Amino acid sequence: MSRKYKIQDQDKLYFVTFTIVEWIDLFTRKAYRDILIDSLKYCQNNKGLDLCAFCIMSSHIHLIMGRNGEQTIEAIIRDFKKFTAIEILKSIQGSPEESRKEFLLHHFRQAGARNPNNSTFQIWQQHNHPIELNSNDKISRCLNYIHQNPVVAGIVFSAEDYVYSSASNYAGLPEKLIEVLLIE
Repeated sequence: MSRKYKIQDQDKLYFVTFTIVEWIDLFTRKAYRDILIDSLKYCQNNKGLDLCAFCIMSSHIHLIMGRNGEQTIEAIIRDFKKFTAIEILKSIQGSPEESRKEFLLHHFRQAGARNPNNSTFQIWQQHNHPIELNSNDKISRCLNYIHQNPVVAGIVFSAEDYVYSSASNYAGLPEKLIEVLLIE
């Protein structure tokens, strides 16, 4: 693996993306998006996550993140992905309304079978490609990219109108799902 995609400095901010295996559109359901939001809040309150920006799209989530505690950024990412995978899987399996249940379980089971680090199911792709945000230009570009994702995808006209994003935080709007540390 290239040094470009490793966390070198625990005191820096990083742009990371977590993607569902096969880019499956999992987060079309509010219940699964809410699992991510609840877990991000938990990590902020209990794991030392400094969350500066986020955007949940249908098959992936973008974050600008750092840490403020003892846990490494890698540990926070590992715990977040493990917990959300377990909770999402339980939600899929227990949902009588999930019309894609068999499709999702089949693909997650296949992905798990191909991965020697997994025993059964795999929901998240393994890589995160962390990019160290070591300049104001990189921070600005990544922040813009994250918030413009739903606009470019044609979901909303204005970034701050997308509920599952920190764009409303940066626009100073009172409606927001989660508090973030604004990057100045």
